[in-house]
Amino acid sequence: MSMIKDSAKNDPYLWERGSQIVSIGAYCLMPNHFHLLVTEKESGGISKFIQKLSTAYVMYHNIKYERTGGLFEGKFKSEHLGTDQYLKYIFSYIHLNPLKLIQKDWKEVGIKNKKASLNYLDNYKYSSYLDFSGIKRKEGAILDKKAYPDYFPSTKNFEREILDWINYKE
Repeated sequence: MSMIKDSAKNDPYLWERGSQIVSIGAYCLMPNHFHLLVTEKESGGISKFIQKLSTAYVMYHNIKYERTGGLFEGKFKSEHLGTDQYLKYIFSYIHLNPLKLIQKDWKEVGIKNKKASLNYLDNYKYSSYLDFSGIKRKEGAILDKKAYPDYFPSTKNFEREILDWINYKE
């Protein structure tokens, strides 16, 4: 039996997929919630995608932790991003969200330790931050950067935007 075949079968990043119903521009998984920046590729695509994603995760979680029942409270929230400026804001907000885990009030009072915060983001693997920082990972396969070509055309643009946020309250 080939190890390559086995590893491809067991690695969800290598699975063949059907047609895309959304383009994923950014994501961040937090301990009790997640953020996604998605664009519909077909009518109703976002709702269908969230339903499939939520169902799959609940099934995985229930099997892994030998439990039954729902996992999420309430319905998912979505918002139409009407302007380019707001889209850039949300893009950065998603990638900076993990900073709440080390400094809950960073948005209100500013970042107290900028070096530690950047180091934390550089090591937080549950976000697309690393993929936009120029690090090649298999997780990056779920991103459709072509759907958002003008926002961060290079790693330098992305890093500059993140640093602007981090230095905001100086």
